[in-house]
Amino acid sequence: MKLLTRDTDYAVRAICFIARSKEKKASVAELTFRLGMPRSFLRKILQRLNEEGLLESSKGKGGGFELAIKPEAIVLLDVMRIFQGGLNLNNCFLKKRICPEKNVCRLRREIGLIEKGTAAALSKISIASLIKSRHN
Repeated sequence: MKLLTRDTDYAVRAICFIARSKEKKASVAELTFRLGMPRSFLRKILQRLNEEGLLESSKGKGGGFELAIKPEAIVLLDVMRIFQGGLNLNNCFLKKRICPEKNVCRLRREIGLIEKGTAAALSKISIASLIKSRHN
């Protein structure tokens, strides 16, 4: 089981790079080169982050992407929700039909508690803390 998808991983890496950058903006070409990501794939991720209000973009010479909000305000759980939807570890293995035990299933309840704890932990991980931990 993967907690983070490739989209989320790439998004977090790109946001961290932009936040660490001494330049105000990072171009797609620079991000592609520095992070070793496929250009077309990265462009889609950056555009989505722009649409969701985490990044701002500008076109033309000197254009690129920059943070729209402070690194302290961007948390891992928010990025995950953009690319993965809600945190959901609690899918029943009988996916073809609704489980008749859904409301009383003990396992579902226990996994729900794990999800809540995981979501709480992920909401405490900010881009600022990821950047800071890399330098220490």
